[in-house]
Amino acid sequence: MYFKFAFCPIILLLSASLSFAQNVNVVIHGAASIAKTDDNFVCVTVDWWPAEKCDYNQCPWGKAGILNLDLRYRALINAIKAFNTLRIKVGGSLQDNVVYKVGAVSSCPNFMKREDDLFGFSQGCLSMERWDQLNRFFNHTGVKLTFGLNALFGRNESQTEKGYKVDSYEFGNQLPGSGMGAKVDVKQYGKDVIVLKNVVKELYAHPETEPKVLGPGGFYEEKWFNTFLEVSGQGVVDGLTHHIYNLGPGDDPNMMNKVLDPSYLNQVSQTYKGVLDVVNKFRPQLGAWVSESCGALKGGSKDVSRTFADGFWYLDQMGMASTYDQKVFCRQALIGGNYGLLNATTYVPNPDYYGALLWHRLMGSTVLAVTKESDPNLRVYAHCAKKKHGVSLIFINLSKDRSFNITLSNAKPGDAGKPNYEFVGKQNREEYHLRALTGDIKDDIVCLNDVPMVQTDSEDIPAMDPKLVDASTPISIVAQSIAYVTIRDFEAPACV
Repeated sequence: MYFKFAFCPIILLLSASLSFAQNVNVVIHGAASIAKTDDNFVCVTVDWWPAEKCDYNQCPWGKAGILNLDLRYRALINAIKAFNTLRIKVGGSLQDNVVYKVGAVSSCPNFMKREDDLFGFSQGCLSMERWDQLNRFFNHTGVKLTFGLNALFGRNESQTEKGYKVDSYEFGNQLPGSGMGAKVDVKQYGKDVIVLKNVVKELYAHPETEPKVLGPGGFYEEKWFNTFLEVSGQGVVDGLTHHIYNLGPGDDPNMMNKVLDPSYLNQVSQTYKGVLDVVNKFRPQLGAWVSESCGALKGGSKDVSRTFADGFWYLDQMGMASTYDQKVFCRQALIGGNYGLLNATTYVPNPDYYGALLWHRLMGSTVLAVTKESDPNLRVYAHCAKKKHGVSLIFINLSKDRSFNITLSNAKPGDAGKPNYEFVGKQNREEYHLRALTGDIKDDIVCLNDVPMVQTDSEDIPAMDPKLVDASTPISIVAQSIAYVTIRDFEAPACV
């Protein structure tokens, strides 16, 4: 393949040294956690869209939908297996158009374009043969499955028992408030969820194997979400799910500026705070989930979503969501549209895939507070390291022409206003620096520590080894780059 070379071009390395460097001290507040995520915080969706789905005069879905995705591709299998348990949510806009070929359902049609129907498509069907194929695939690749149920179709009872492992069911898609194509009255939706919870309890005899019930899977509206949880009551909804598409329509010519604008990125924090307030009031067992998000609506942006630049939005959103105690963050989509983590035709990972994989491997579930005084273009999030001792941080540099040389301090618990302890490590740091291949953030190939990330000849994910760096030196984050840093000897009581 034309891009199989050993190192990123030397021009990229030179550009790093030419940018202006600013010294920054970052304080890690390691005495106590500020939030907790699920161990499988990183989540991706697989959608129902058929090849005929088109937006903005393009049809980027191809055969990437649940009903037509070829599950035999080695590249697809290897990309999922690399996570060593990836949460996948099966669902999307058409899930409320899907019938299941069980019980009295005899015909099993494919989705057909029909402008008068919901989202412009007729009803489609999930056959038991395809359901079997999907579950064999999920079991083989080690997927933790969330399945989005049709919340609009009938009330007739049907039953099938396959013994498949489903971690959770989400009821309906984008039905709250004004809805997206369809909507359900909040009180009716709350009553329906009670019925669903009872059905799940009947079908699963053992509590330890009983899937969780999630909802409402739509855009946050304070009054609707509060009323829904008041109607459904305690112990019914296990997790409160909502969607984030804060970059607007995918054909917005200003998209690149949005993902690089810290003040714009910060605006969505009000949504996270609002959802957290509802969760704190009603206390569902699993807390809040972002069950669908990709910034740009209707298939994403062809000029941004598949490029290195999208990581500035994506990884910052995961960092921000985790600080607001969002337990899971589902990216739309694993494959399909312009926003897939994998190319819909070649199955080659896009840059955001590698950013997500590093998050999954490095960032633990315990979230720590960080403070800094610096340019707002430097974004920093800290977690306890995953599985091993220490802390892991992600640094996101949105600046086009400024590098940051970072020193760390450890906040003194209970001594607000007093000087913090400057951290001087004795063990080498583990650093993972992500940059665009050519230095142009519109590139669709990412380099990790100056090595291009391309699949091996056997279509495996390449090795993603850290660079070991002398702990006595500042952490250097070059312009328009992203870096994960793990420090094994950083003493944070919250991480013990």
